[in-house]
Amino acid sequence: MEFELLREPKTPVEAIRHFADPDLSLLTIVKPRWPNGVRCPTRGHANPRFIRARSLWECRLKHVRRRCSARTGTSFGNSPLPMERWFTAIWLISNCKNGVSSYELHRAIGVTRKSAWFMPHRNRLEMETGSIEKAGGTAEADETLIGGLAKNMHKRKHEREEKIKGTGASGKAIVIGILSRGSGTNKSRVIRARRITDTTKETLHAEIDAAVETGSTVYTDLHGGYGGLAPENVHEVVNHAEEFVRRKVHTNGMENFWAC
Repeated sequence: MEFELLREPKTPVEAIRHFADPDLSLLTIVKPRWPNGVRCPTRGHANPRFIRARSLWECRLKHVRRRCSARTGTSFGNSPLPMERWFTAIWLISNCKNGVSSYELHRAIGVTRKSAWFMPHRNRLEMETGSIEKAGGTAEADETLIGGLAKNMHKRKHEREEKIKGTGASGKAIVIGILSRGSGTNKSRVIRARRITDTTKETLHAEIDAAVETGSTVYTDLHGGYGGLAPENVHEVVNHAEEFVRRKVHTNGMENFWAC
């Protein structure tokens, strides 16, 4: 597949026309993701075969997930929305001086209000992390409680807020952290921390699915909310009552992050 120099759109009309072209939309995501040539997102093998009729690549190595698209392993991978709408939304969000509301985005690109509310949140997260790619290879997941002990707070704080009179998680924020150890030649570590409402299986699985590419190896502790991550991922558990490290199976990276 040949790469050509793209002219960036300068106005909303140009953006809509530009990203309406499927080939330009494809190049818009391929060029920054693989500046040195397309590689298989699963194995990292160079020069996969391009299937133009389906806009897919097929890895020349034989493995389970040989075929992939430019969206595979990115935050767009599970979205039913076409890339031209995603890119038009990104252009509007990043170029409008005073920002774009979800209602305005809903009217401008013709998506539902729910999608128009979700898209800016995903785009801002990508701007913050500097990448549209999910964590791949190996990841650690762990949750913690953030907040001071009730007994150490001022008496007036106790009188104003009854919620801190309890023990344990009472009055504290629950935060999940997911650390990517990288894969292949890319060993750079990235941590994503996010506040969550509870530690149920539905909540924890949704956070891991949003941050970790399917098929990755995920290390966690024995918390019941992480149960059932397999077979979508390779899930290995460390029992902190018996051990903290078993070869490469540990969550010490996240534990160190919480200790900072």
